[in-house]
Formats: sequence, structure tokens, C-alpha cells
Amino acid sequence: MAGGASATDSAPDSAGGAAEGSAADVWWRTAVVYQVYPRSFADGDGDGVGDLRGILAHLDHLSALGVDVLWLSPIYPSPQEDNGYDISDYQGVDPLFGTLDELDELIAALHARGMRLVLDLVVNHTSAAHPWFAASRSSVDDPRRDWYWWRPPRPGFEAGAPGAEPTNWRSFFSGPAWTLDEQTGEYYLHLFAAGQPDLNWENPRVREAVHAMMRWWLDRGVDGFRMDVINFISKDPTLPDGRAVPGPGGSIAPDGLGDGSASFICGPRIHEFLAEMHRAVFERRGRAFLTVGEMPGVTVDEARLFTDPGRCEVDMVFQFEHVGVDHGATKWEVRPLHLPALKAIMARWQAGLADAGWNSLYWSNHDQPRVVSRFGDDRTEYRAASAKGLATVLHLHRGTPYVYQGEELGMANHPFASIEDFRDVEALSHYRTALGLGEHPSAVLAAMRAVSRDNGRTPMQWDAGPNAGFSRPDVRPWIGVNPDHVTVNAAAQRDDPSSVFTHYRRLVELRHTQPVVSLGDFTMLLADDVQVYAFTRELDGVRLLVLANWSSTDADVEVPDGVAWADAELLLASGTSTEPKGPDADGRWRGGAWDAVVLRRPSVPA
Repeated sequence: MAGGASATDSAPDSAGGAAEGSAADVWWRTAVVYQVYPRSFADGDGDGVGDLRGILAHLDHLSALGVDVLWLSPIYPSPQEDNGYDISDYQGVDPLFGTLDELDELIAALHARGMRLVLDLVVNHTSAAHPWFAASRSSVDDPRRDWYWWRPPRPGFEAGAPGAEPTNWRSFFSGPAWTLDEQTGEYYLHLFAAGQPDLNWENPRVREAVHAMMRWWLDRGVDGFRMDVINFISKDPTLPDGRAVPGPGGSIAPDGLGDGSASFICGPRIHEFLAEMHRAVFERRGRAFLTVGEMPGVTVDEARLFTDPGRCEVDMVFQFEHVGVDHGATKWEVRPLHLPALKAIMARWQAGLADAGWNSLYWSNHDQPRVVSRFGDDRTEYRAASAKGLATVLHLHRGTPYVYQGEELGMANHPFASIEDFRDVEALSHYRTALGLGEHPSAVLAAMRAVSRDNGRTPMQWDAGPNAGFSRPDVRPWIGVNPDHVTVNAAAQRDDPSSVFTHYRRLVELRHTQPVVSLGDFTMLLADDVQVYAFTRELDGVRLLVLANWSSTDADVEVPDGVAWADAELLLASGTSTEPKGPDADGRWRGGAWDAVVLRRPSVPA
């Protein structure tokens, strides 16, 4: 049985999800979540795309890792304009991934192993192919017209003319956030792709339909939801123009589009909507669920409100501040990591949610490049050590850790050679826009190679064979397999006591067996050090010291209270040194490249 208690063992008498109650209600504080991106995990039917049958075939991998929760990125029917985040039917499974019966089989198989299933809930927007939107766009008088955001052209402009969009908002996938529907002569709002129209949550019928859908999934055995951009669902109904966006050299962006985020990030009714959702969906159910709010742009103060158990909104936030630390004006302006800046962000979230609320811990997901290439060192001699060091730091923080598929193997960015290798709508849109603004193709590709979401979406590397064991040798995967799979793969690591996989398994076990890891107080050390990440955790007379050298050169630093740690118990060690260890008797830590150690001692030395 993986991880903590089974679904039945942990079922509380009171409501699940964001509610104050017994220890079972907050089981997720000692849990570890594993994210599967279905199209890239395992191809079970031989069409080159991952599916539910492939996931079912690899559940033993998750059991061996010891994780508690499987978060499944969208598997609903979809035109796949944004790889499933454009949903055309909330209560089905896309044939690309399998059937509802197979999803039921997956739920049962996970529960039998003591794991839970969390689905992606994408309700800020639907697909333009959803029946709701088909009705909405059919006529200005249709009963579902106001299920979405429709507006006439800007006063003084003809529909379709440049600048006629109702507001100057830019979509996240480049270009205006409004698209003209020629049949009715009005524009609809889409914060993402044109095929992802935004739902109008001001309409109570929209909210009721979403709540009914969520209840349907819970009745089917699903254990909760990761809620995609859920803090965008409340918008200022006046939809005012956004602030001007600086372009090159500080000038106004050449396309004249602005940033409308002040009108939709944590909008005026967001707390009301989430509290209503909790009452309508989760209250009075006989087991505990997990509700995760993915919230771009959320502040620590807002996160305290969202995750305060007494407010009954969501259990934890999934925020992005730390993964923007190496961005310039946009994500495509890649900057070297400045470690003190990252530590400052992480420490602020640790302190801000220390006495109220809860945070998700992650380096990687389907929206991020591979962390070993981003914050670590993916060269052969440092790859495994840096992957372990990065994992140690993350998993020893307070919050719920997330492992993204392949992260437990140290998977790295793909060496994409040309634009033809990319698949992501965001990356392809950026490429067209950047070239239109006169940027050189090679420079654009270099940035895409570093930060494109496609890096996290290449096939899972199961073995050294053709297609990395993701699909049959005679099948071409939907996106290219990383050529390094011949040395970096699950088969080579699963039984290797020194592998990245084994290290992750030990980290999961620490969280399950050491309460100080999940619940202890956090204190950042050496905040300004550009090379060493150090902190302590403390709970009920037990204290941990975590030291990690985030560098491919040796470290030599004086550790606060270092002398007292010289003879501490070594709980976990990794790196390039033959025997990584804690501080010496003089209180200094001398760590090799990417060394990381976790030490344990009583709070008060004997």
C-alpha cells in the first residue's frame, strides 16, 4: 500500500476539502502528489499518444515510489487545441485516452493500492466545441448567450476592424483576448486560445452546472480536483481596459494590447464563488477530498484567505511566483537563476502560510521546463546529483510536494532542433509573433528550447529501447522522445540504490515517517548565499538541518549553530562527494558539487 491511509481508512465524518476537522480531514499534509500528463505517460493502444490503458499498466511504478495521490491532467473529450485544456464535454473521456469504463478501472486500481485520484477541473473556460458555447454563439437571444462573455465592438469601430475589440486585453497565448463571431457581430472573451472561450461565472446557472458536474465525478469515486486557473473565474463585470504593456526599450507594445489581469486575477467575487462551490459540492459528504487551486498571480495574503480551513474555500494553492524567478519581462526572456531571489520567495511563502493556510511544493509540471535543466545541471557528470539536491530542498519544505512524471528519474529538457519539433500552442504562437516583430528565428528557438512547455511533455522514459518504452517501436510518438532515454530511464533506476528514483522514494518515506517534515516550523539560513540553500525544520523537540550546494563547484560555508550539528544523525545524503556529510567540528560545511544532506537532532543539544 503506497503512502498513507486508504481512502476508506481516512474518511471523516464531516465534510471533506478545506474543512476544519479531524486529522483525517488534512491527510494531504503528509501526502505526496504525482502528476501524470496522460498523452505523454504511456501509450497502451499503439497510436503514439499516451492513454488510460498505459497508465493502468504502470501503477506499480507509482506504488514503488510511494506516492499518495495521482493527479491526472485533462482526459475529457476535447479538440486538443491546448492538449485537453479545451474541454468539449465535462462528463466523458476522450477516445484518444480511452473510455469511462477504463477510468473507473483506474479509480478502483488506485484505491486498491491506497492511492487517490484527482482530476483537472478546467472551468474558467470551455472549448469552443462545447455544446454550451455552440448554443451561446447561435443567437444573441439564446438562453445560454450570457453563459460566456460577449461584447459589441468598441464604440466608433466596425466589427472586425483593427482595434475594434471591446477591450485592449491580451490573451496568454498572444494576440487579442477577443475574437469576433461573424454570425452575431459580437466578440467573445478568451484569456487563452481563441478556441477556449471564458465562462461567465456571474451567471448562477453556469455555477450550478459546474457544481452538478463536480458532484457527478465525486459520486463516480474521484477524490478531488486540481482547479485550473481557478482564481480567474471572477471578473470585473465592467471589463475595463488594462494597463499598457511595455515593449522593447520601454515603449508601448507594438500591437497596442494591454494587461487586463487586474480585472480577473482574484476578482471581486472569487472568495464568494469558491465558498459557494465548497457548500454545493463538498459539504455533507462522507469522505475527505483534495481541492487544489491553481492560482497564477496570487499573493501570499490572498493565499492565506483561500486556504484558511475556517473559510472552506480550497485546501491548498498552486502558485507560480517561484517559477517566475528567472523570467524577464516575459517567460521567453530567460535569465540565470539568482539563488538568493529564489530563497526569498520560498521563505516568504513558508512564513506567510505558517499559521494559516497551505501551499503546494513543485519545481516541474506540464507548464514548466524540466527542473534539472533549469535550476540544476543536466550535464552527465552532475545530472543525477543535481536532480537529487533539487528534490531534497523541495521535499523538505512545509507544504504538499508534487512530483511531475519523469522528475523522479531526472528527465531533462529536449534538444529541440527546429520549429517542426514543437507542439505547444503557446510556443507556436510565440514563434509567429516574435518573427512578426522582427526577432531572429535562431534567437527565438533558443529561448523556446529553454522554457517551452513542450520540455515537460516529451514521452516518459521507461526503458532504453525504441521510443523509450512509451509506445511500440513501430509507432511514432505524438512528440519526439528525448534521445538521452538510453541512459536515463525507469528500468535502469528502479532497483539501483544510488538512482534518482530511489532518492525520491526515500524523500517520500521521510514525509510519511517524520512529522517534522510535513508539519515543522521553517527557518531559512544563509539567505544571501549565492551557492548554498540551507534551512531548518523544527517540531516537538525534533530539529532538522537541510544543506544543499546548488552549484557544480565545491562549497565551503559557515553554518549558523554549525558546531552543534557536527555529530547529528545523517538522515539523507546525496551528491558527487564519496560520502556527503554535515558540518565539520569547526561549524563549517564543506560540500562537493550538488551535495545535499538532511541532519536530525533534538531541538536542545544534550
